[in-house]
Amino acid sequence: MTIIEPPRPKNAHIFAKAEGLHYVDLEWLSVRLFEVEHFPGLIWDPFAGWGRIAEAARAAGYQVRATDIADRGYSALDDTLDFLTTDRIDPDVSIVGNPPFDDVIAQHAIALNPVKMALIWPLARIVAAWPWLATAPLAHVYMLTPRPAMPPAHYLEAGKKPEGARVEHCWMIFECGYRGLPTLGWLHRDRSAGSEP
Repeated sequence: MTIIEPPRPKNAHIFAKAEGLHYVDLEWLSVRLFEVEHFPGLIWDPFAGWGRIAEAARAAGYQVRATDIADRGYSALDDTLDFLTTDRIDPDVSIVGNPPFDDVIAQHAIALNPVKMALIWPLARIVAAWPWLATAPLAHVYMLTPRPAMPPAHYLEAGKKPEGARVEHCWMIFECGYRGLPTLGWLHRDRSAGSEP
């Protein structure tokens, strides 16, 4: 007789929409990104939040500008700025950030034509974005593993741990003038386990 064990409860979360759309990325996401990708010029994070991406960029030796639509407590924030009001950037600026997952924001970032750009994005939304993403200079997609939790800031401020994510995320890497299909790879939290293009 076979004994069937009851399924283990999953400690997985789909978080409610955060006030101000402020979700917090795990540190390893940007640390690993800067290990495998080089960004020309100054790096601008227009969605700086708590400054995790900006700090990882500084640690990797980049000059950084950090802004956000609101001051979320990051001590090195350069300015509060609504990204959608930016109509031009210098041609040697790279954008790296974790934006609100809104197609209008991603499309606006692409239209600014940064020399290079990396945006964290829900993997499933890439499929739905094909009408505008198919013509964008999308050079690489890094699937993130293990699946990173990106809880609302208030969740972490309450002392809860970021675990049990149910949404797949990736880095989308855009390069000015790129034409062709994007390469696909994995960016693993543990360097030895990754598979980068």
